[in-house]
Amino acid sequence: MVKDYLPVLIQIIVAVGFAAAALLTSVLLGRHGRRNATKDSAYECGMLPQGEAQPRFSVKFYLVAMLFILFDIEVVFMYPWAVVYREFIVKNGALIFWSMLSFVSILSVGYLYALMKGVFDWKK
Repeated sequence: MVKDYLPVLIQIIVAVGFAAAALLTSVLLGRHGRRNATKDSAYECGMLPQGEAQPRFSVKFYLVAMLFILFDIEVVFMYPWAVVYREFIVKNGALIFWSMLSFVSILSVGYLYALMKGVFDWKK
C-alpha cells in the first residue's frame, strides 16, 4: 500500500525542493534593494497618494449599476427562452409566451419607474 503513495511523496518532495531552491537562488543572486522615501511611498498608478482613501460616488452611479444588473438579467433569461421557444410552443401552447410576456411587463414597470425618476437624465 505504501508503494502506491510513493509517486505522490516524490512529487511533494520535488515541489518543496523546487520552491526552496528558487527562494535560495533569489536570495543569493538577487540584489538587496536599498530603502528610500520614494520606494517606501504607496504607488497609485503614477499619481501621488493624496486625498481620501475612498472617494464618494454619486448616487447616480449606483442607479446606473442597478439598472445594468436589472436589464442584464433580463437578457440572460430571455436568450435561453428564445432558443427553445419553438420546441416548447408545441408542448406547452401559449403558456410559455404569456409567462415571458409577464416577465417583460414586470421589467417594463421597473424601466418606467426609472424613467419617471430621471435616472436616464445624464445632465444632472
